[in-house]
Amino acid sequence: MAVFAMLGTLMFCSKLLMELLPNIHLLGMFTVLFTVVFRAKALIPIYINVFLTGLYGGFNLWWVPYLYLWLILWGVAMLLPRQMPRRVAAVVYPAICALHGLLYGTLYAPAQALMFGLDFRAMLAWIATGIPFDLLHAVANLATGLLILPLAELLRRILKIKQ
Repeated sequence: MAVFAMLGTLMFCSKLLMELLPNIHLLGMFTVLFTVVFRAKALIPIYINVFLTGLYGGFNLWWVPYLYLWLILWGVAMLLPRQMPRRVAAVVYPAICALHGLLYGTLYAPAQALMFGLDFRAMLAWIATGIPFDLLHAVANLATGLLILPLAELLRRILKIKQ
């Protein structure tokens, strides 16, 4: 439990340290990494991060989508085969991180529309205005996603977890 608490706090602190950079952070990488290594138990550090984010920034309407945004990435990572060949994993892990970054605004939009009374057209406009940020998010997630495979191997070795 202490390891998961530290990993959740690491996620939160990494986001704080990188806040000056728009949509560039390690959260997608950590979400996939922890899911690959810990499977269902990865939800513990993920939601510790979500809780700390709300605690720090205020449990306000902007925070509500965080309850499902990271769950989606976790779910996609859970669908990946456990015994994926290394060469395939080296491409797939960064790719799903990049895809999550690209779709982040689109995944966030339905909650915004419901909470702020946007119709479908207004929601699409909200998504369209965020595309440049989503593209940056995707590129950053692709780059940080390259760390998943080596960090997964390191984490398994340190914690003596068999694949």
